[in-house]
Parts: sequence; C-alpha cells; structure tokens
Amino acid sequence: MKQLKQLLALVICLSFLTSVSSAHAADNTLREVFEDAFYGAGIGALVGGAILAFTNKPADHLSYIGYGAASGVLAGTAYGMAKSARALAEINNGRVRIAVPTIIPDLRESPSTGQTMVMWHASILRGTFN
Repeated sequence: MKQLKQLLALVICLSFLTSVSSAHAADNTLREVFEDAFYGAGIGALVGGAILAFTNKPADHLSYIGYGAASGVLAGTAYGMAKSARALAEINNGRVRIAVPTIIPDLRESPSTGQTMVMWHASILRGTFN
C-alpha cells in the first residue's frame, strides 16, 4: 500500500511538471524532453505491471512497476535529448553549441541492383546567419 501511495505521488508530481506552461520561446526543447520522460514513465509502469503477470506471487513484486517507471523516465529523457539535438555543432547568432546529432534512417533503392538499402545520416553542422 505504501508503494502505491508513493507511485501515485510520483504520477501527480509529474503531471504538475508537464502541465506548467512554458515561456513563449521558439525552442521548446525542455518541454519536449519532459513530455518524453513523462510518457516513458507511463509506458515503463505499464510494462512493469505487465511483467507482474508472469510472476508466481505478484503481490511480492510490486516494485517492478516502480522499476519500470524509473527506467521509462531514463529512456524517455534520453530519447527526448537525442531528438532535440539536430546537429553535432550548431551556429546561431555567433554562438556555437555542441550536441549529440540526431541519426536518421532513410530507405534508398539502388538503381543498379533494385535492392532497398537503409542509409543512415546525421547533420554535422547547422547554422543560421544574419
């Protein structure tokens, strides 16, 4: 029962974090990362709850829900951070920002063989100049 109350408190705190309106900025990176972490927590808690069905005594393993939510938060945060980084180096108004680039898969058909290949590409440099 104590773990259920802690999980409920965590869900309520996370819902308050995501419902706070952010400043009107052009880049909503922080909001996207919080949303991805929140969705990761929900999905992780569901997966942890689904794993309970495969245990002998589910009441003894309720911590699986918390572990699933925690790992979901970490995975969601990592996904949000990777999604928000668009290039390895970004130049914006004379300021350089270094980040992990987004690796994007792309399907291409070879003109000579007709086979479909998976091509991976990432932006190395992106800039805006005034």
